[in-house]
Amino acid sequence: MSAPAPHAPAHACIRSAHALVLVLVLAGILAVALAGCGGGGGNSGTTGATAPASAPAAASAPAASAPAGASSPDSSSTSGTVPQSTTPNVVAVSVAATPTSTRNMLMASVTVCVPGTNTCATVDNVQVDTGSQGLRLLASALPAGFALPAVNAGASPSPAGECAAFGSGYTWGAVRSADVRLAGEVAPALPIQVIADPSVPTTPSVCEGFGLAMINTTALRSNGILGVGPFDADCGAACVNQPNSSWYYACPSGTCAASAQPLAQQVSNPVAAFATDNNGVVLDLPAVPDTGQSAVSGSLIFGIGSQANNALGSATVLRANTVSGFVTTTTSDGSVYPLSYLDSGSNGFFFANSALARCGVWYCPSAPVSIGATIEGTDGVSAPASLPVANAQTLLASGNWAFDNLAGYNGNMFGWGLPFFFGRRIYTAIEAQPTPAGTGPYFAF
Repeated sequence: MSAPAPHAPAHACIRSAHALVLVLVLAGILAVALAGCGGGGGNSGTTGATAPASAPAAASAPAASAPAGASSPDSSSTSGTVPQSTTPNVVAVSVAATPTSTRNMLMASVTVCVPGTNTCATVDNVQVDTGSQGLRLLASALPAGFALPAVNAGASPSPAGECAAFGSGYTWGAVRSADVRLAGEVAPALPIQVIADPSVPTTPSVCEGFGLAMINTTALRSNGILGVGPFDADCGAACVNQPNSSWYYACPSGTCAASAQPLAQQVSNPVAAFATDNNGVVLDLPAVPDTGQSAVSGSLIFGIGSQANNALGSATVLRANTVSGFVTTTTSDGSVYPLSYLDSGSNGFFFANSALARCGVWYCPSAPVSIGATIEGTDGVSAPASLPVANAQTLLASGNWAFDNLAGYNGNMFGWGLPFFFGRRIYTAIEAQPTPAGTGPYFAF
């Protein structure tokens, strides 16, 4: 097996340089496999583990990640009235053994329907990713003959194709429309990406340049990615007025050329499209022992301050950059990481530390260490955050699947991956949407 690698669209992740990372272990050797910004990470070995995407690809395309309609600094500090809801708003999420032996993969089930009908399909093992925007499903995970209508490319009658770059690779497929059902919430006629859709068989060369083709369960480590990050659309304003070859394509007769794409036709965050509970999400996961745990069950809760189960309470709000979604991390040795992100789609902590011994992409200190850190928002508000790091080889050999101390190397940014979510309620607020603490984007815990 290879080691964990990034697993989310680089430009789709947190909207700038964050990516799904998954790490795999093969023949006892730790190796890295990139997948993309926040969302999806996976190991391909029996003892593999997934790592947060360091999103080198995403970092190279900051313009593509510019959010549309991002809130201004003034509006982000103004509290808004949040409509109250009684809609069932909780989806079960879990970390457990995976066919690809990838550790720290947070999974949920998603139901998609032909718009306006009860012709539906439920897809299991979809990775929950707070580091990207939009639902992406493998065509092979949908029933044979299950036909979702195509979404046009821009103003043309041609169907749209999309390349989504993640730190660990890319997904390529058609843009199609579906009613997305999660708990009692519905995102009607939402543009989603159907990965490896046979209607767009040829991958553009620009897309291939993002690395690993995550177009099957082996490479994607899941049946899809549920991107519930801090923005409403994956590319945003950068794709609206002119073609962007890193993102959208017009594909008449299967031959594709770069195309502009209006916001309403971009692959979008399903939460932002709900009628209620649409201003963000809460991930609530229990703590796990230092040695790991065989399985973990938790909740993905929709809305912030819209129901009793998603109240913000005394959580510290860390406002994110309105273009990139980044916050800043400072560690106890004085290192400052201005490109930091909170990402359930990365399967480890990812950062650079020359004092820690490495085994491949992972850190393997001779004894567990705990590094002090603070995470700071764009307005100067900060919160303490401990960073436990154990020997990855020891963890992966334990046979467990959920770890809060699995960490790996990322030379460009700081990824607070899934290990950080264990034992916490972490809020991700969507851009421009009112919450009890003002508009997003922000993280809180």
